[in-house]
Amino acid sequence: MIYTAIDNFYLTDEQLKNSPSRKDGIDEATETTLRIYGCDLIQESGILLKLPQAVMATGQVLFHRFYCKKSFTRFNVKKVAASSVWLASKLEESPRKARQVLIVFHRMECRRENLPIEHLDLGSKKYAELKIELSRTERHILKEMGFICHVEHPHKFISNYLATLGTPPDLRQEAWNLANDSLRTALCVRFKSEVVACGVVYAAARRFKVPLPENPPWWKAFDADKDGIDEVCRVLAHLYSLPKAEYIPVCKDGDSFTFSMKSSDLQSKPASKEVPPSSPLVNSDSNAAKTAPSSGNLESGGSKDELVDPNGKESRRSDDESNNVPTEGGVKDDSVPKSKSEHRNEAIGERNKEREKDRDRERDRDRDRDRERERTKCRDRDRGRDSDREREREDSDRDKARERRRHSKDGGKDSGHSDKSRHHSSRDREYRSSSYSSRDKERRRHHSYA
Repeated sequence: MIYTAIDNFYLTDEQLKNSPSRKDGIDEATETTLRIYGCDLIQESGILLKLPQAVMATGQVLFHRFYCKKSFTRFNVKKVAASSVWLASKLEESPRKARQVLIVFHRMECRRENLPIEHLDLGSKKYAELKIELSRTERHILKEMGFICHVEHPHKFISNYLATLGTPPDLRQEAWNLANDSLRTALCVRFKSEVVACGVVYAAARRFKVPLPENPPWWKAFDADKDGIDEVCRVLAHLYSLPKAEYIPVCKDGDSFTFSMKSSDLQSKPASKEVPPSSPLVNSDSNAAKTAPSSGNLESGGSKDELVDPNGKESRRSDDESNNVPTEGGVKDDSVPKSKSEHRNEAIGERNKEREKDRDRERDRDRDRDRERERTKCRDRDRGRDSDREREREDSDRDKARERRRHSKDGGKDSGHSDKSRHHSSRDREYRSSSYSSRDKERRRHHSYA
């Protein structure tokens, strides 16, 4: 059982030999190649994402720690590398979006496998599946680490050690490069950062032929031992002797960041189902074809003359068929097996055909949409005409109502004037009559006094 704690994730050689990948039947060379391949992906993706070196170093350490607990057959090395970069960018406070990580890994896979570089459609089902798988793998890493992702790199010790030893400045860059290369190996899970730093300093000093103090030994001042330093140098020398790491498909989950794996699987399945002409199934079918007409003639109750001619014809046919079978087999045997480039060309041709079909479908959809738009426009025009007619009718009705109101008002005004004139005339008459009566009374008074 491996217990994870802060700066305590270190394994022995026996634990590494009994790793989950070894238990699943993966040999040491394959496991080493896959580890180097995954670290190369992390380093290259970090450069393309413009991440600092600390993010790439943390991602590689998390990658090695994860595969110390899980097997390469259960988790795809490409997806684990992508999730390690994504998680390390968050831990080192240089986060990147999942979309950026997936686009970079998709492009790297196209380049490494010599596939045509295609744009990763962000609205496709493939992108949605990759995004879900990226977050799921990140959760697996966090679960196996116990959410303790503290990483201590040997880089911060190198400058202090070289300054203490008083070495030339050129030695610092060489030791830094060796420390970056050591992350491709399992040294980060075998030795502490101080031991790895002493090992790369010793290797850089040997390469530049710079003497280091040995009496007393310089490594004892930095809490390191000679055996650990020698092992670090041996692992680095073995790393430089290996060829460039290539991807080895050992994972049961064959999905990748491109459609190349699926297309190759689809091409390989129908080829495996074909039966060779020399198989017993073909021979049994030919024998059945030979015996079928004779049995049919025996069952039919005809005369001897009728039996002779058909048998002769059928025997000739069977001879011709038997002569034709090996020639067909010879033609099939002489056929040359297709190479990988031909399979890729066929896959590219199939993709182009599918794209053309998709384009035709999109064109048909666009045409249907245009037709629907024209129909809706015509309907809107008809509706607009009807609405205009209704508006005109309403306006005419309103005008008529207004005219009626005006006529009614004019009639009311005329009747009011006549009533007023009548009222004034009656008042004038009363005034006149009253004035005449008052005058008569005064006259009568004057006449009486006289």
